Amino acid sequence: MSNDPGMALAADFAGTTAGTRVGVWIRLANPALRFAAASWFVVAVLGQLMMAVFVIGFYGRAAARGDFAAWNKVLATGYVPGDAIGNVVLSLHLALVTVVVVSGALQIVPAVRRIAPRFHHWNGRLYLAGALVMSIGGLMMLWTRGTVGDLSQHVAISINAGLIVAFSAMTLRHALARRFDLHRRMALRLFLAMGGVWFFRISLMLWIAVNQGPAGFDPKSFSGPALTAIAFGQYLVPLGVLELYFRAQRAGAGGRLAMAALLAGLTLTTAAGIGAASMMMWLPRL
Repeated sequence: MSNDPGMALAADFAGTTAGTRVGVWIRLANPALRFAAASWFVVAVLGQLMMAVFVIGFYGRAAARGDFAAWNKVLATGYVPGDAIGNVVLSLHLALVTVVVVSGALQIVPAVRRIAPRFHHWNGRLYLAGALVMSIGGLMMLWTRGTVGDLSQHVAISINAGLIVAFSAMTLRHALARRFDLHRRMALRLFLAMGGVWFFRISLMLWIAVNQGPAGFDPKSFSGPALTAIAFGQYLVPLGVLELYFRAQRAGAGGRLAMAALLAGLTLTTAAGIGAASMMMWLPRL
């Protein structure tokens, strides 16, 4: 080992510099992860509000005119003359879209929980009720009224509805037992499962935009491997990413920074899907 004081000083400086760099990355890891998660959440909520605006602007405006038959321009099985129960279920399903989008977003925001806990409590009950009504009503329409898509898509949608019911029950159970950390995690799972229909639409429109047309499925029968993958991925992918996020919160700085980078990429992808769905599906019909 060298006894040169200059060499020792240089080694100490290099070690201090490296340690400082590591310290900077460690200090950045938590804020980066929180910012990336918040950025995705804001983009997602804005995108869901775009879909809600479409629902109000198209379905709501047609209903206000008494022109329920106009719903059939978008829905394969929309308004059916003589099917009073089915029409009521569909109307309720559409009316609840905006309610669950707004109430769901407010439930997730930490500041709302902290500043207005009583509002959080009652808004949560509204959200859970809306989630249950929409999922059960959706299952009823899927299997009794018929819709586009093949059996694989119907199974995927049914699993999504089942997850919503299960997550709703567990979210309420943990809240009543005052297991708030578990309650928060289950509420996030519910929020993502509730976004399944929205995830499907932005994913499909982005897929079509990237491929410059239908790819991997038949647009006439609305079936094919691409649609099957999107149907299952509409909740499996978001829920999988959420589990990675939970793990990253307990990981080291490297894991948290990697998760922040993944969320940043997914935020850009989500924004692109929202743009594609808005331009190709929602805005043209308003």
